[in-house]
Amino acid sequence: MTIFRGYRARRAPAGIGVLAVLAAAACATADPGAASTGRDRDDALGAAMSAVVDAGFPGVQVVITDAGGQRVRTAGRADTVTGAEFTADARVRIGSNTKTYVAVVIMQLVAEGRVALDDPVEKYLPGVVRGNGNDGNRITVRQLLQHTTGLPDYLASGDPAVARDPNSPQLQGDAAALRTRHFTPRELVDIAMSLPPQYEPGARAVYTNTNYILLGMLVEQVTGKPVAAEIQTRVLDRLGLRDTYFPADGEQVIRGPHPRGYEESAGQRVDFTDLDPSWGGAAGAMVATGADLNRFFRALLAGELLPAPLLAEMRVTVPFDRMPGAGYGLGLIHQPVSCGAEVWGHGGSIPGFETRNGVTAAGVAVTVIVNQLPVSEAQAATVTAALDTALCS
Repeated sequence: MTIFRGYRARRAPAGIGVLAVLAAAACATADPGAASTGRDRDDALGAAMSAVVDAGFPGVQVVITDAGGQRVRTAGRADTVTGAEFTADARVRIGSNTKTYVAVVIMQLVAEGRVALDDPVEKYLPGVVRGNGNDGNRITVRQLLQHTTGLPDYLASGDPAVARDPNSPQLQGDAAALRTRHFTPRELVDIAMSLPPQYEPGARAVYTNTNYILLGMLVEQVTGKPVAAEIQTRVLDRLGLRDTYFPADGEQVIRGPHPRGYEESAGQRVDFTDLDPSWGGAAGAMVATGADLNRFFRALLAGELLPAPLLAEMRVTVPFDRMPGAGYGLGLIHQPVSCGAEVWGHGGSIPGFETRNGVTAAGVAVTVIVNQLPVSEAQAATVTAALDTALCS
């Protein structure tokens, strides 16, 4: 059963809450045909969310933010033991959405003249990208941001269709042994450097987490502060994102209200909520609500965080190897949708949670959250369909 939570108050730029008019009240004076169209949209989204639960996900939440305020809908369960549903302010691990926050900090440093996009990585991290054919002198900051470095990944593929090599030093993100193990960024990079490059720098784009671990290290080298601290002051504090954070070293629980996150292993559902996300680091460790994700991406794309020329740089894309028809910019993904709308976002996956999101040119932002990673293409397609339905209706 889906729950329509209606519009919530949205925070104005000055911090004053603005109460949006409830859709039900608007129907009293609205055109009957428009009201019918609204019900059709709600029905379409409800059906798409029901399909997500029917496909085997414990629960799903959709958060929609636009000029009128915010709507939150849920289906299924946030906790399969208690039967609890998602709360409107549920915090979840946002995985690779972390990369966009890191990219924004890098671009702000570019704006300040402290980093140059086409400088070699070696200039900022001397001796770090080295070994087995990997060479930081031949890789630029821009290539790190756009996954065109050719560097090997310290993480094994999360694609269930890809056979896992038991002899590889790459980490398996869903391995039980990693849940309480802490990694430093340098340890993760050293795992990658023990492997040969995937291809020549600049030859093509292959999504690789190592690139953003290095960008996090670069931020610390240039500013003298951890990337988490720079994200906090430069982005989260600036936008008032109080439900978003980068976990502290060794922190394994999610602060505040949150659903349980699950993994399916050998046909069994395992609670994977608590873990040390240090192996995700600057590539995927952060926590947020759907509302905060929407606020962040809307602000970024509206030019609130970067000068226009640098935001334009972020929008220059190359083909994205993990999403046919999509383009990967500098920490931003240009996403195809059925209605042809111009949509930018990112998305993220980490054991226990998947978040899919996008913002249209009209400023409509959508985040779809499920509390279990998909185990098949068919299952993943239902989440994509829910995002598409919310964006296009």
